Amino acid sequence: MKTKDITRYVKPYEVRSGKGFRLRDFDPADTAGLGAESKPKAQELLQKGVERLEQLQGKLYAQDSHALLLVFQAMDAAGKDGTIKHVMSGVNPEGCQVYSFKAPSQEDLEHDYLWRTTRCMPERGRIGIFNRSYYEEVLVVRVHPELLEAEKLPRKLLGKHIWKQRYEDIRNFENYATNNGTVIRKFFLHLSKEEQRKRFLERLDTPEKNWKFSSADVKERGYWDNYQEAYEEMIQHTATKSAPWYVIPADNKWFARLVVAGAVVHALDELKLHYPVVDEAKKKELKQAEAALRGEKKK
Repeated sequence: MKTKDITRYVKPYEVRSGKGFRLRDFDPADTAGLGAESKPKAQELLQKGVERLEQLQGKLYAQDSHALLLVFQAMDAAGKDGTIKHVMSGVNPEGCQVYSFKAPSQEDLEHDYLWRTTRCMPERGRIGIFNRSYYEEVLVVRVHPELLEAEKLPRKLLGKHIWKQRYEDIRNFENYATNNGTVIRKFFLHLSKEEQRKRFLERLDTPEKNWKFSSADVKERGYWDNYQEAYEEMIQHTATKSAPWYVIPADNKWFARLVVAGAVVHALDELKLHYPVVDEAKKKELKQAEAALRGEKKK
């Protein structure tokens, strides 16, 4: 597979600068002109992308100099879990670290808000996946500012500029990580309110999916417009050239997975990865080992 076969669908959804960004300019139902009849072809292309990702991950692990961090944010039922499962299905678990961040624990709240995610950053040679992340601090906490009370911040720090300060903190953190060899790609799975309603009803109508549903999901749905505003401002302030956002149309799961896979493959391809080349001393050592093995008598 040529990399461009899958990465061609990525560019329209990439945001490397938040200047002029408007969420309304992105259609959650967009499929880049691919109709429902193209779904089998898209799934075949996704599988090839998964295979390509497997090859690139092997080189990333062997080279042991870069790390890749994939951040997933979305409204409930947007398909984060399924996207991660399908896109990363070919990845060697030894080289992948997945963390799902829910409500902070008491220990988390005794530290700064970046603490719990910073300690989970991927090691060199690994792919790290954050299913929700430090961005919750400018999303759910912004929509529900009363949550700031639990963070035990000094009163003088709770001014009107706290969100801009957090955007700056996050940009600086991501720049720091990038300058130390961690490639960061961030995905917002952009779901429409109507599609979320349909998926919630499907969870209620399907006994095997009942466990996924929580009454809190419906309660949060009441803050839909607040969340859309928070997501828009978040992307405006934290989309950068080195740590871009991808606003992924999520109403069609098959297309969302294709675009995410393309973005991940493209990010690794840009690193020009290769397996380490051994020096002359190592080659001599290998020849000696080969000679010893070939010289062993068969039992």
